[in-house]
Amino acid sequence: MTKHNITKSKKNLPVKESNSTTFSTTERVSLGLKKRHRKEKRFKRVGLSAVLFGFLLVVILLGDITSKALPAFHQHWVKLDVNYQASWLDISESSSLGLKNEALTEQLNKANYRNVLRKSLYEMFPEVSGRKDKRSLTKLLSSNAEFTLKDNLLASPQLFDKKTQVWVRLDDDVDSYLKEEFAEGEAGLRINQNQAQWLAKLTSSENVESRFNISFFTSSDSREPELAGIKGALMGTLLTMFVTLLLSFPLGVAGALYLEEFAPKNRLTDFIEININNLAAVPSIVFGLLGLAVIINLFGLPRSAPLVGGIVLTLMTLPTIIIASRAAIKAVPPSIREAATGLGASKMQVTFSHVLPQAMPGIITGAIIGVAQALGETAPLLMIGMVAFIVDVPTSIVDSATVLPVQIFLWADSPERAFLAKTSAAILVLLTLLLIINLTATMLRSKFEKR
Repeated sequence: MTKHNITKSKKNLPVKESNSTTFSTTERVSLGLKKRHRKEKRFKRVGLSAVLFGFLLVVILLGDITSKALPAFHQHWVKLDVNYQASWLDISESSSLGLKNEALTEQLNKANYRNVLRKSLYEMFPEVSGRKDKRSLTKLLSSNAEFTLKDNLLASPQLFDKKTQVWVRLDDDVDSYLKEEFAEGEAGLRINQNQAQWLAKLTSSENVESRFNISFFTSSDSREPELAGIKGALMGTLLTMFVTLLLSFPLGVAGALYLEEFAPKNRLTDFIEININNLAAVPSIVFGLLGLAVIINLFGLPRSAPLVGGIVLTLMTLPTIIIASRAAIKAVPPSIREAATGLGASKMQVTFSHVLPQAMPGIITGAIIGVAQALGETAPLLMIGMVAFIVDVPTSIVDSATVLPVQIFLWADSPERAFLAKTSAAILVLLTLLLIINLTATMLRSKFEKR
């Protein structure tokens, strides 16, 4: 082969090298894409794992709370053979001649039902003797058992001087013992051997039964765990949230509308915006101190009242509602404002007839976030006295009251074993209330979005 032919043949080589280079670049791009896809899949798996792990923790938490709360929803009662004879009630024989006499009714109100309870119990256990054993026997019953006897006789006066059967609550220690399902006659918890045997006798004779604890929802707080309920705290929570929503929602929306639609952009509005953002990060207990110093001490409003609690929680939730409302108002397309203005609408008409309805779903979301935050607050309410022991159910916003988070805090700090179940049950009620509020907000948001 001549030198000219070799040179000519070499001129054809770059075409092959070019094809080879193009192939290797495509291969490199393909490898790079595969690597990126692997990273993307790995990131998706990590993200999914994080979501599943978080969901698993929530399920475990709710399962643990529910398992601990279940004992609070049922309670053990015992059936006693009660003898309402006049001598045990410390009522004179002469007054027993006329059951319809007002004097008899008055005497029944003042009768010695504790004596009736003890002697009826001693009749059921004639083998029990000695002061110590008799005291242990009476400790099986709840402290309000005598009041149950009184209510039963006042409801049916014809039972006077007769023998009847009455169901009364068992003591919280006895109730916890039965829920733990110890072996029959076996001592446990705070129950001694004799008490365990007496309980076994009552159980074997079918004088003990477990009932749904309706008093947990119909009674207020009590020092006795078997009598404690959440009605007072639940009513206090609803009244406090009513005041909070009544004040925070219109004030928050009005403030957001002014800052976003009407306020001029100057140093004053910038200063207001900065302070609103800073207030959203202030610890909640600071608002409690503000309520104590200003609302109670300066203005003289009553302590431990839903009105004061609602005002304090309003101050705490206003920044959250204003920030969320401003974001929702800002998200409304400018074309809506321009179209309304072009048709001759005033600034007020544009704002309230076009901008506000469009922003309402986001505003409702922000309001519910603020109310949900206020619903679980405890620290600011402790500072204004809502930690007090309240037995009466509040009926107005100026009555003394407590709220569910504070009630949970008080029960969790109690040494009584039965209050552990009450605490978990109150947490479930609080979570249910929060779920209802969120579902209501979701329905309202969907309604406004459809409009």
